[in-house]
Amino acid sequence: MVDLVTFGEAMLRLSPPDFKRLEQTTSLDINIGGAELNVAVGVSRLGMPSAWVSKLPDNPLGRMIGNKARELGVDISHVLWEKDGRAGLYFLEFGATPRASSVLYDRTASSFSTIQPGELDWGKILDGARCLHLTGITPALSPSAAETTREALQKARAMRCQVSLDLNYRAKLWSPEAARETLEPLMDFVDILITTQGDTRTILDLEADSDLDLAGVLLDRFPLEVAALSFREGDSVWKCRWSAMARTPEATYSTRMYDVDIVDQVGRGDSFAAGFLYGYLGAGDVQRGLDFGAAFAALKHSFPGDFNWCTRDEVEALLAGPRPGVSR
Repeated sequence: MVDLVTFGEAMLRLSPPDFKRLEQTTSLDINIGGAELNVAVGVSRLGMPSAWVSKLPDNPLGRMIGNKARELGVDISHVLWEKDGRAGLYFLEFGATPRASSVLYDRTASSFSTIQPGELDWGKILDGARCLHLTGITPALSPSAAETTREALQKARAMRCQVSLDLNYRAKLWSPEAARETLEPLMDFVDILITTQGDTRTILDLEADSDLDLAGVLLDRFPLEVAALSFREGDSVWKCRWSAMARTPEATYSTRMYDVDIVDQVGRGDSFAAGFLYGYLGAGDVQRGLDFGAAFAALKHSFPGDFNWCTRDEVEALLAGPRPGVSR
């Protein structure tokens, strides 16, 4: 039995070393990543049992993904295995100011994109779970993936399992209009919304003068328990300031701002989601969730790969006060 279930695709990430372009590199570093798996790994690292639900090809690349999830403590017993299929890939070029980092997807016709409603026993998967976490990426992958997402949400509502959604807009997967048409009707199933000003504007066509005001607009518009918004400041590829805020119908919450040196920013939003869900679900405390989410995401910037390799003790140490230098 697990506390958190996530549902989505994970891919192999292929990156040229030493800031090279794909056109010039002669080698590629391999990592595993995908928003929903990143969250499952994050909460597992913090000490909360999690499961990841997906569909993978039964070949060496699919098994590489499944093995890494299992290595990091995530239950993959509900993953579907397809005999003839392919794992999704994405290529990440690291930029440096003024050239931004960039992603090239190669995930069309992946095993996950073929998933169909009825393939997964959501009653069994969600039995005993406290929360189902989804992102706006999964419905973008295929019409059947969108239908399966709705199926999962409907079952979670029937089972009184909380639902968390990170809007997570990906312009290379679909248009704002397609995202809005698909995701806006699903908002009535959502209890915990994790988003940014940009994603909210793009997908839901909602704006406000501040994050605080926008959270209020979201709470007025949808039947949410809590809306949490993260944000970054700064124009450099390798430095930023990072923080977040949250709002419930009864109160508003803020946390500290972190000055961050960026080793790898991919997965920071998923780390925020993981830390927030760990604190909020574990203690029923929005402030603890916000503090853990922001700190966990700040730490994610400090090493390569999509996954957050930090521990709960390291998050708590950062919350107690940063200690630059060498820990001896």
